[in-house]
Amino acid sequence: MDMVLLTQAVCPSCGAANRVASGRDPALAKCGKCRHSLSLTEPVDVDDDGLARHLRLTRGPVLLDVWAPWCGPCRMMGPQFTSAAQRLAGEARLLRMNADTAVSPNNLRVAGIPALILFEQEKEIGRHAGLIQAGDLVSWVKDRCPSRSAQT
Repeated sequence: MDMVLLTQAVCPSCGAANRVASGRDPALAKCGKCRHSLSLTEPVDVDDDGLARHLRLTRGPVLLDVWAPWCGPCRMMGPQFTSAAQRLAGEARLLRMNADTAVSPNNLRVAGIPALILFEQEKEIGRHAGLIQAGDLVSWVKDRCPSRSAQT
């Protein structure tokens, strides 16, 4: 199944929505407003407002990692999530949210951490609890996202 590509992403610096050019290196993507990197190859730390903005303005899959600094499995998940962000660059936006400083995890009914929640067009389409290896995470995301051919 072909993965839906990320066609619009939010700048982590200024919050502007930016179209993402197909076929271009996601590592080189820059904001049209402030010229900062769109950080498509790495997870972006968000607060409640940032999550809402990313969900509203991103066109394509958004994967949220809910974590806490005191959580051992969350700390082990960090490098796996970063590796998955590099592998999913240009295909999905990966976000990280500290459960200790945000209310969104409660609103999303997160019962344990690390918690991974996958969204498409602001709707939850998948959830995974606990530590997962980067390769398995990439496969999990791709398996849950609709194919581009199904949308055309």
